[in-house]
Amino acid sequence: QVFQTASEKVETECLAALHALSACLSRSVLSSDTEDLLDSFLSSILQDCRHHLCEPDMKLVWPSAKLLQAAASASLRAYHRVTSSVLPLLLEQYTKHPQSSQRRTIMEMLLGFLELQQKWGRVEEDASTLLSLQAQVCSVVFSALTDSSVQLQLVGIRALTVLGSLQGFLSPSDLELVVDHLIRVTLHEEDSQSSEAAMEAAGTLAPIYPKVFSGRMVPRLEEELQSGVSSSERDEESSRDCSSLRQRCLQALAAVSTHTSIVRETVPVLLQHLRKVQKGREAGSARDVVFVCQSLHRVALQCQQDVESCWFYHQAVVPCLLAMAVQAAVQESARPLLDKVLLEEEVLAAMVPVISAATTHLSPELAAQSVSHVVPLFLDGEVSFLPQNNFPCSFQPFQDGECLEAQRRLVALLMAFICSLPRNVVIPQQERLLRELLALTCSCNCPFTATTAAKCFAGLVNKHPAGQQLDEILQLAVNTLEPSLAEGPRRMQALTLLLWVTKALVLRYHPLSSRLTDKLLGLLGDTELGPAAADGFALLMAESPDVLHKGCHADVRIMFRQRFFTDNVPKLVQGFHGAGPDVKANYLKGLSHVLNHLPKPVLVTELPTLLSLLLEALSCSDRVVQLSTLSCLQPLLLEAPQIMSLHVETLVTKFLSLTSSPTMAVRIAALRCVHALTSLPTAVLLPYKARVIRALAKPLDDKKRLVRKEAVAARGEW
Repeated sequence: QVFQTASEKVETECLAALHALSACLSRSVLSSDTEDLLDSFLSSILQDCRHHLCEPDMKLVWPSAKLLQAAASASLRAYHRVTSSVLPLLLEQYTKHPQSSQRRTIMEMLLGFLELQQKWGRVEEDASTLLSLQAQVCSVVFSALTDSSVQLQLVGIRALTVLGSLQGFLSPSDLELVVDHLIRVTLHEEDSQSSEAAMEAAGTLAPIYPKVFSGRMVPRLEEELQSGVSSSERDEESSRDCSSLRQRCLQALAAVSTHTSIVRETVPVLLQHLRKVQKGREAGSARDVVFVCQSLHRVALQCQQDVESCWFYHQAVVPCLLAMAVQAAVQESARPLLDKVLLEEEVLAAMVPVISAATTHLSPELAAQSVSHVVPLFLDGEVSFLPQNNFPCSFQPFQDGECLEAQRRLVALLMAFICSLPRNVVIPQQERLLRELLALTCSCNCPFTATTAAKCFAGLVNKHPAGQQLDEILQLAVNTLEPSLAEGPRRMQALTLLLWVTKALVLRYHPLSSRLTDKLLGLLGDTELGPAAADGFALLMAESPDVLHKGCHADVRIMFRQRFFTDNVPKLVQGFHGAGPDVKANYLKGLSHVLNHLPKPVLVTELPTLLSLLLEALSCSDRVVQLSTLSCLQPLLLEAPQIMSLHVETLVTKFLSLTSSPTMAVRIAALRCVHALTSLPTAVLLPYKARVIRALAKPLDDKKRLVRKEAVAARGEW
């Protein structure tokens, strides 16, 4: 059956049956005068399959390998019997076939048997065929890593990972070779797939052999990183190569940081490299700093489950990042621009997830210890806990003055830290901090600073215990907001604060949230702020990446989206019908954002009342509204075909019209909807078949490949 069937289901059942027979016979009791039934059974399978592994055309290789692996996986005894016959043969065939494609097939079969050995744990010296073939297996796997074929390299890296995880299989000299191969592929292999696979393999094996990786791989990566930054004058191509090598070194240092002892080696290397970029000893750029931050972020995520690693990382990285950023912010304006690279928005945005990930998994005791240093730093300029804290002037981000603009930008780092603390950590001087953040949001001229201060304020408000203190600070926020929203030069900043505070309260079901949401609904009719207020509904409903999500311990109630929908969609619909023609699109945009983030089962139940409005939204000229509505309708075509069938004429017309939109994303979304229409009952679709196929001929010639791809798929279904 396995050799002849075209059905995957039949093949799967056959292999399961063969495995069950092998397992059953493995449990049979042996005595000296009876036949070993398992041995006889496996011998017949080997007789049927073994010769196919040697055929030059390799036609029946895979069915044979699957049969042998199904039988071998039943028990350790079955595994030893099959591998003693098959492994030497596969190694011989690998040497015989020079072509990379054939070698890859053989390597994948070998990998299958190696993974079965993983199932049984330690390699037993007395019974294991694998151990007797150790030198040959290592030689074959190492040769795959040096092959020019990327696909063969990838299988070789997977095999290497399995060999490394087999306890007692690799000798110390083999281990050193493994590390050397991984370093070479990681840093010098042209194809990024191979490089990334080698990094993943290093990360998997490092906790098993921490001494080898910290003693051999980390110093080599550090050396390459230094050589990549030390040379002075280079031509453009050479400079690009060095930048690529630096990036790979940084990624590899992060990937291998999967054991506490290695983290203690790699984190100082990454921080030292960051200092060099900041001090301008190399061609420092925002991109270089972002690369280091991405690597530090990956290390932080890998440290989170280990208490010792987490605290070491937090103590090493957070004060260091804060110190470098404060140093850059307080420097005199006459200093060269290289020193200011840490103040660029792109760089600060990359530092935020590093500090956040370093903080979210701290124990409450350690978090309290850390917060007692960080809050006084921002409120009182208390820098004594920072390394290298001999700054030319004081750090006062909440003070007034044009010259302090750079310092205020660092509120982004305060947000990353303080909004990631566990909820039960007491924040010193919290009321004062909230007032300072509120004042900064409404008075600052820099949109980046104003937004991060608003997010920080919202993050604190979301976790603040209910009571009089919270009510007072919220009342102060409303009193500050209302006049700024009504008129003046900072209406947009006031709207940003309104959105983030509303989100903080909506998530925790605070009673004031409905009053603030009504204020937001009222702004949809404002010609100046209306479009931004409409986009704000996406902010309210979507998961925020840096604050106000469960990962940073925010107070998020389980069905807040459904509740928001029930309370506010009727008001949006009513507002749309009563609005003037110049602001109607704002209501449609707000509605489509809410519906887009709603769980689909809830949306299906409300569909009959909302569908006519969604269809009207497709005629809106705003591409955000079009895109949002299309992405909302596509799953509904699959989940509510009966309701959608009633409007098929309108749907076909609107979707086909949007396949000619000037915006590529809208054309792609419209074609996906045309594709999804084919899930409606056939009888409903047949009258439109010829028209749709004709209309889809045009996007087949679209200048964008992604559009052509969707057009081919949709037209094929029709």
